[in-house]
Amino acid sequence: MRVGLIVDSACDLPYEFSRKNDLFVLPVTAVIDGQTYIDEHDPVRTQEFYQSGLLQKGHHAETQAFTPEQIHDLFMEKIVTEYDVAFCETVARSRSLIFQNATEAMNSVMSHYQEARKAAGREGKFSMRVIDSKQIFAGQGLLAAHTLKLIDQKLSKNALRNEVEEFTGKIYTCVIPRDLHYIRERARRRGDKSISAFGAFLGKALNITPVVFGQGTDGKPVAKTRSFDASVEKVMNYAIGRVEAGLLTPYVCLSCGMNWTEIEELPGLNRLRDACEAAGVELLLSQMGITSSIYVGPGSLCLALAAEPHQFSDFQ
Repeated sequence: MRVGLIVDSACDLPYEFSRKNDLFVLPVTAVIDGQTYIDEHDPVRTQEFYQSGLLQKGHHAETQAFTPEQIHDLFMEKIVTEYDVAFCETVARSRSLIFQNATEAMNSVMSHYQEARKAAGREGKFSMRVIDSKQIFAGQGLLAAHTLKLIDQKLSKNALRNEVEEFTGKIYTCVIPRDLHYIRERARRRGDKSISAFGAFLGKALNITPVVFGQGTDGKPVAKTRSFDASVEKVMNYAIGRVEAGLLTPYVCLSCGMNWTEIEELPGLNRLRDACEAAGVELLLSQMGITSSIYVGPGSLCLALAAEPHQFSDFQ
């Protein structure tokens, strides 16, 4: 039984890790200043976007989920003919139409896959499940890495699905937005009023950089500093302390909406690397994808790990 894992472009993982594990990336459409781009997590294209400045503020950028018809065609061509079982983990359904559209596409695929499999010479039935990761960015990447680990354990379809769905509630994320005004404008265009104009102005005027911490998309500010580097230090200290205390899966995901030179200069990054190596934990470090960077803003940072219940302040 060949099991395939599908993620979407909001899932942040290192390109080599995704390639080595045959992850299939469901693309997302990015519209920047009226121009349409397809985000397939191509590392060369992502780097070009960072270098071009298209992801910086001043450019009007939006993301659009592929339609059910587009997803159906991809599933029929790339998934049905290659796998016997497929799991599609999407960005949190509260943040995107991807889950809804992928579910609609899956239902159509399950009614029409037989001819495609026959033409490809694959025998037997095909089954599929679309799962709401309840995560964003690095959190979604962490879930995918853990799912691959479970797939290697040769679990049954139902056991695998149950393990994955239960695990979503054990993931903790830290997000450091670089520009609160950018976040507010993006939220306003989506109809999300969770960040007020006053809050955005205050953050810009006083150079306040918050650390947003929580499970899945239920994050709240847990620290406010006067600089981005100070917030990064707090997140690195948290991650190091949590790694040393023990994790529920041997991965830490860290995605950054910046070029690699800036990433390597992040305060505390090498200390986190050392802590992960000492604990036998793999640090999955990546550039934030185009989709993620448009959503949370260029220059931002997202870290995810899985652990027993705890507070951010426990590791400060």
